[in-house]
Amino acid sequence: MSPATLPVSGSTRLYAVIGDPVAQVQAPSLLNPLFARLAIDAVLVPVHARPADFATVLHGLAATGNLDGVLVTIPHKVAACALATEHSPAARISGSANVLRRLPGGGWLADNFDGAGFVRGLTAVGHPVPGTRVALMGAGGAGSAIAVALLDAGCGPLSVYDPDQAKCAALLARLDEHWPGRAAAVAEPALNDADLAVNATPLGLRPGDPLPFPPDALPAGCVVADIIMKPPRTRLLDAAGALGLATHPGIHMLAHQLDLYRSFFHIGPADRT
Repeated sequence: MSPATLPVSGSTRLYAVIGDPVAQVQAPSLLNPLFARLAIDAVLVPVHARPADFATVLHGLAATGNLDGVLVTIPHKVAACALATEHSPAARISGSANVLRRLPGGGWLADNFDGAGFVRGLTAVGHPVPGTRVALMGAGGAGSAIAVALLDAGCGPLSVYDPDQAKCAALLARLDEHWPGRAAAVAEPALNDADLAVNATPLGLRPGDPLPFPPDALPAGCVVADIIMKPPRTRLLDAAGALGLATHPGIHMLAHQLDLYRSFFHIGPADRT
């Protein structure tokens, strides 16, 4: 047993993080020490579910009496949102969910903290969002949530690139309902005048993945952010750093979701300072 964890017993409450793959997930390393620090008898475990099995797995978890919540990672965030009963504004606008909480009468309440965590992480290290021109790569679950949070935080023009043009168009239609004219879908990554370039695609999870965009096309002073968390330094960040560009790794997005998880799942009392 790790000194940072409590023993698991018959009374332990369960949380699950579901993905495909799950080897890269970092949430257990943040939430399980939090449970131990707060002396909460709970554990977060990874659950590997392939897309064809996701609905079945989620249905089974809903019937698990000692399970209090679910975290969702790639590629299930859009499916999780579609299967939820109720939605926060962030989940509804983005069309994706990275957390699910069981509702008292049955079903799931969906929210998405990827965007809020991403914006908080940028701000915490001195990269304010208001007025920033953003080139976002990826209109999937995390990318959609990040787009919502960036616009809500007052970013400048936001360009969104995704090879799945239908998915990109659907996201832009939802964004335009709330921030008309502030975001645009592009046929190629719009890098030449970006202040912030974001990789919100899965490219970088595997060693042989190509770069999601060429960092040498970015202007000096651009910040390059990657939401991939394992490896902690992706090829994209290394390539951007070698060019003298500021880099922002993915762990910040997760670390700055911890307080949001606590509130959403009602985990323990507020910290005293």
